[in-house]
Amino acid sequence: MAQGKTILILGGGIGGIVTASRLRKGLSREHRVVLIEREERYVFAPSFLWLMVGLRTRDKIFRTFAKLKRQGVEHIRGEITRINPTRREVEVNGQVLTGDYLVLALGAELAPENIPGLTEAGHNIYTLEGAEQLREARLEFHQGRMVVLVSAVPFKCPAAPYEAAMLLEYDCRKRKLRNDIAIDIYTPEPGPMAVAGPEVSRQVRQMVEEKGIGYHPEYAVTSVEPEARRIHFANGATAEYDMLLYVPPHRVPRVVKEAELTGESGWVPVDSHTLETRFPGVYALGDVTGIILPMGKPLPKAGVFAHGEAEVVAANLIHLITGKGEPQRFDGHGECFLEVGDGKAGFGSGNFYGEPTPQVKLSMPSRVLHLGKVAFEKFWLFKF
Repeated sequence: MAQGKTILILGGGIGGIVTASRLRKGLSREHRVVLIEREERYVFAPSFLWLMVGLRTRDKIFRTFAKLKRQGVEHIRGEITRINPTRREVEVNGQVLTGDYLVLALGAELAPENIPGLTEAGHNIYTLEGAEQLREARLEFHQGRMVVLVSAVPFKCPAAPYEAAMLLEYDCRKRKLRNDIAIDIYTPEPGPMAVAGPEVSRQVRQMVEEKGIGYHPEYAVTSVEPEARRIHFANGATAEYDMLLYVPPHRVPRVVKEAELTGESGWVPVDSHTLETRFPGVYALGDVTGIILPMGKPLPKAGVFAHGEAEVVAANLIHLITGKGEPQRFDGHGECFLEVGDGKAGFGSGNFYGEPTPQVKLSMPSRVLHLGKVAFEKFWLFKF
């Protein structure tokens, strides 16, 4: 068998961490597993929703990469400035590293600046800082109109804006302000979580509207006037707000685009089952990829898919390098919790590779499922 291989993993989010952990456990120490990440610590982004309503603090959702390093994963902290997929080279901190295999898990960049006025107008709920700012701002907000704005598609964690609206609605009720605060969602989507199928989309919309939250589909924002507190949409409509929280536009990281790894979708095309790119020995997984489903829409960007894809990539690399195990294929299965407030959560799961459409079911909200989401958070932060 081949000896002394080096696997370079680009990105220390869910996909990168799972890949590194699985590889390190499955390969002997003669093989190098190198994780390159610009941040010093990993933050569990699903907990931002709880952070913004005061149910978490930042210190409770952070972990360092110390555990991976103890396992034998090499952690290089720095900004990746160049990728050469043909030669499997990566430039970081002015140093060029070469791997036998590359695994791209760089996620999606947030680009609120793509919408004029958006950054100045509201709170970015997809960043730690934005969630913390909203946590404080909501305490000073006692009446008016709160708007949750999805600025563009695709965006990661398709349930998040709906969870945010329902958690804030619950927070307003707890603070006895609900009669004085209106809550609305504006989105370019035809329906919430539409890729999961019409029945799931209908159920989520019903959950939102039953809480008195206004839902406005097919509203694509073009600009925001921060001083006037006004949102402009492509259909000519406008909307006023007193507090704005938003999901920013997403884009592929610049360094990935410059490496000519992207396809027509603007994301990295891969084999939907093995996550191989068109470059030999180069894999991509998670939010940086663009996987088109049989129904013609892209696979949602979500941590559960990054996790599952990472396990497949790691298993297949271990098989390639050592001959151990059997080749694996990612099957498109995904699941997620849906926080609805009142200490309850729903749970959606199914096969997103189903034909002709994804076969996904949504369990109705319960306190048990909410506790399940809490347990999952604790498991993830403990395990990794």
